Amino acid sequence: SCFSPAGMNQTLVTQFLILGFSETPGLQMLLFPAFLLLYMVALSGNLLIVLLISSSPALHTPVYFFLVNLAAVDILCTSTILPKLLGSMVAGRTISFGGCMAQLFFFTWSLGAELLLFSAMALDRYVAICRPLHYGALMGPRVCVLLASAVWAVSLTNTTVNTVLTGRLPFCGSNVVKHFFCEIPPLLKLSCAPTRLNEAMAFTADVVLALGSFSVTMLSYGCIIACINASILRIRSAAGKRRAFSTCSSHLLVVSMYYSTVVYTYFRPASSYALDKDKVVSVVYTSVAPSLNPLIYSLRNTDVKAALRRLSSVTIHVCPFIPSALPSPLPLW
Repeated sequence: SCFSPAGMNQTLVTQFLILGFSETPGLQMLLFPAFLLLYMVALSGNLLIVLLISSSPALHTPVYFFLVNLAAVDILCTSTILPKLLGSMVAGRTISFGGCMAQLFFFTWSLGAELLLFSAMALDRYVAICRPLHYGALMGPRVCVLLASAVWAVSLTNTTVNTVLTGRLPFCGSNVVKHFFCEIPPLLKLSCAPTRLNEAMAFTADVVLALGSFSVTMLSYGCIIACINASILRIRSAAGKRRAFSTCSSHLLVVSMYYSTVVYTYFRPASSYALDKDKVVSVVYTSVAPSLNPLIYSLRNTDVKAALRRLSSVTIHVCPFIPSALPSPLPLW
């Protein structure tokens, strides 16, 4: 047991009640198909990207290597959050203390990895466009593997620290999580002990991972635009200029949306957490962004479309259950 500020002996919380979005059954019935659709789009889109890249030797290049990692991160994020959310809409909304910490761990891991991957992908594009003659040396297999390993390791360290600190807090008051999943800000509001250390660590992680990665990404895209600016100005038609900037602009849109919502959520003290507003913001980086990433980064790409057509033609003519027709594992390149 622990003691509340009033000195009342209270029982430690062993499970949490996830409040979700609404107590209104009618609204729940509207939200369920919406989140189910988001989950299906995110899961199928990212699995398709992994399948296409792993089965197409022409796509075994650095840029698609990072896209496979991004797809894996999005699968981890949505599979950590959305199945439990969908289940809570039709069944019980409780989650055990251990289950809540596990959800917090895997979500924070995917969140940090996604932020860092955006930077790695932006650096890769900068080298490819601005230093094409040195691309093979600067973005060789060893460098790409080291970058991806660093992304996963740094984000793993961050989530381990924050999850352990959160798990050590005593929760002996309300067990109602005013959110649709276990995230750091709403959990800190439920603690009956000071949370200054937790807030400081979350703030530090946000500065390093979010603002640091955002700065690297923006700087990389700024250099890319500067490198191609002369070529863009030489394009006479308006349609040609739009095509030249379309890739960078769409990437920047997704990246800006993702970073801004993460910074908004984690750059404030837990006491300023707002129920309805913060839940809507969290939907962006837990559901919307993972659904858009396959379209923005991959499925609009000519090489990926060609690989999709080849895979479709093979699927039509060859039984997919024959072992020889199955795609080989993804090598380093």
